[in-house]
Amino acid sequence: MDQDHAIEAFAALAQPSRMSVFKLLGRRGPKGLSVGEISRRLGIVVSTLSGHLAILKRAGLLQATRHKREIRYAANIATVNELVGFLLADCCDGQLDHCAEILTLLESPPPPVK
Repeated sequence: MDQDHAIEAFAALAQPSRMSVFKLLGRRGPKGLSVGEISRRLGIVVSTLSGHLAILKRAGLLQATRHKREIRYAANIATVNELVGFLLADCCDGQLDHCAEILTLLESPPPPVK
């Protein structure tokens, strides 16, 4: 991942509704959710939600699949991995013992969903 792509991804996430959408879809895994279900769970009007989904998709953070008339969105975990890798690539100038806290977070189970 290059710097421009990383900046686009962070910019896409730098809005409360989009962050909520991404976190919800991240919890769902590869199955994702339909637009209507995302709207219902987050209380975001579909017309507003579609703009947020487009921004996240353009940044490579979401992938969309069509099932008949329904579009399902899922978090693009490959892009998330690239983004984390981009952030950590130069971490502590290669001295991984300085990054023990970060590595522990990556190995730990996720915190409970609120």
